[in-house]
Amino acid sequence: MSAFIQQLPALIGVVIGALGSYLAVVRGDRARFRREQAARWEERRLAVYGDYARSVKATVTVTYRVAAEHGNDPHPDPLTLEEAKPLLAEATTGRDPSGEALIMLGSPAVVDKARAWVMTAMEMERFVREGTRDPEAWQALLERQRVGREGYYTAVREDLGLPPGHSARWAFPAADPVSPQR
Repeated sequence: MSAFIQQLPALIGVVIGALGSYLAVVRGDRARFRREQAARWEERRLAVYGDYARSVKATVTVTYRVAAEHGNDPHPDPLTLEEAKPLLAEATTGRDPSGEALIMLGSPAVVDKARAWVMTAMEMERFVREGTRDPEAWQALLERQRVGREGYYTAVREDLGLPPGHSARWAFPAADPVSPQR
């Protein structure tokens, strides 16, 4: 038995080492799993945020075109309200599921900003459906839409831990006075 007692400290050291290695591997695997899971959810949120932005932007783009038909907007491709109705319906139908995904996966701040943006887009749609001809009121709606979109993108970037991005306010060159106006 004395040989066993002499080797007991070495045996205890092997058991402690094996247990320590096992615990280190388990902790590492758990940490890696949490990191990978967080990355997957972040990717899903980014996809949801992008889908929602595209769905709202679809409505906004159609309203630009109808507003151009009414003389409120300089969009180069005017569209009559009758031609736009199916496009507006399609945009609304596409926005509903992306909005539900946004509510489910989005942060409260992003959802609040999304709501503000879409409410302005819905006002723009109502404006063109009513056939309003008021370029100044349209410009005010456009500005509110731009502020809403910018607020949405800012909230998305903050939620995803991204650096600040571009404001998406483009400077357009002045119209060429020599070329004929349409």
